[in-house]
Amino acid sequence: MRRLRRSERFRKLVRETRLTPETMIYPIFVCPGTNVRNEIGSMPGQYNLSIDNAVKVAREAEKAGIAGVLLFGIPREKDELGSEAYAADGIVQDALRAMRENVRDLLLISDVCLCEYTSHGHCGLVRHGDVENDSTLRLLAESALSHVRAGADMVAPSDMMDGRVLAIRRQLDSEGYDGIPIMAYSAKYASGFYGPFREAAGSTPQFGDRRSYQMDPPNAREAMREIELDIAEGADIVMVKPALAYLDIIARARESFDVPLAAYQVSGEYAMIEAASRAGWIERDRIIMEATTAIKRAGADIIITYYALELAGRL
Repeated sequence: MRRLRRSERFRKLVRETRLTPETMIYPIFVCPGTNVRNEIGSMPGQYNLSIDNAVKVAREAEKAGIAGVLLFGIPREKDELGSEAYAADGIVQDALRAMRENVRDLLLISDVCLCEYTSHGHCGLVRHGDVENDSTLRLLAESALSHVRAGADMVAPSDMMDGRVLAIRRQLDSEGYDGIPIMAYSAKYASGFYGPFREAAGSTPQFGDRRSYQMDPPNAREAMREIELDIAEGADIVMVKPALAYLDIIARARESFDVPLAAYQVSGEYAMIEAASRAGWIERDRIIMEATTAIKRAGADIIITYYALELAGRL
């Protein structure tokens, strides 16, 4: 077996899993203001960016050859209804219009959820202390529609409300946007790996948690049911989130379904690599490559990662 490991040329010749920028998506946090570039404390090297700076990063991503950017918004104001999520002049909508004018060969993808926009931090409407499912669907559909009108190439619902893919598909189709694909956060677990993201987006729930609508981490068969339902409702791409702690779910999904499969290397995964490397405990560049390769090897076609720009340069 060692004959084909003797040199880097041989190793590359028979390498089974390859990372490419064209299959990576870079998340961007967009915030109000001008010339804002605030580093996220728990995510060194990642920033909350005003629209002008977010456009610069989008241009950089386009030049690097990565597939696209995934936009998250930090609104000017929050309320119980998450109004800025679906407002025509919301932060993500304004960012999409600005990017649409400045980039051509880059997919603009928008996260569809209410958690960043609600004063209570939950992903749906709250009534009597409970997150309501069906009444939230209309607002998610309106949010997706507003993003597409502003220039989104694809929408990515991350809320985990039952039936949201169908609600969004019907809304887009009824408005003539039947060509816009949906990338569904299908198997999104109630994970402890989201902490740094919640700092970045200011989306920590003000009461309770999200375990009543995000998936229970011990469950694997349930993930297959979630993915199957989203495909039936019209999802074009399905996603597993987080990635590294759920490689078995990625592998099972790859074996069970023939649709494109995405995996999100989330904020906590990024933060752990950065913290350990700064402490001198790991080889940073090597670990980044090893971790993202593992996600690809497990079966993900698409990787959403905060390392996309860096990896594009290295690859």
